Amino acid sequence: MITLYGIPNCNTVKKARQWLTDHHIDFAFHDFKKQGVTAAQLQAWIDAIGLDKLINRQGTTWRGLSDELKAQASSAEGAITVLQAQPSIIKRPVLERPGKVSVGFNEAQWAEEFGA
Repeated sequence: MITLYGIPNCNTVKKARQWLTDHHIDFAFHDFKKQGVTAAQLQAWIDAIGLDKLINRQGTTWRGLSDELKAQASSAEGAITVLQAQPSIIKRPVLERPGKVSVGFNEAQWAEEFGA
């Protein structure tokens, strides 16, 4: 099962959802702003892709965080707490499929991976 995690009004997430739909790829969408993300899920993503790839340090939400919260997010354990409280700092979208997790949307990469 393929699950796309993100925020529905994010332009990159919109493009990713449309790409999957256009290529007839079945997926479930998980709005992590409304539905949240479990600590176990975040830990699995950190294990799979690394903390640096998972956190969007370019966004306005990250820039608005206190220095204390930014420092807390430098360790996996602390980052999980911060990411659950501020899901907007998770790089979007997160694409989860059997045996693989990726972040961001790259049309050429997805076409290669999905054979589309």
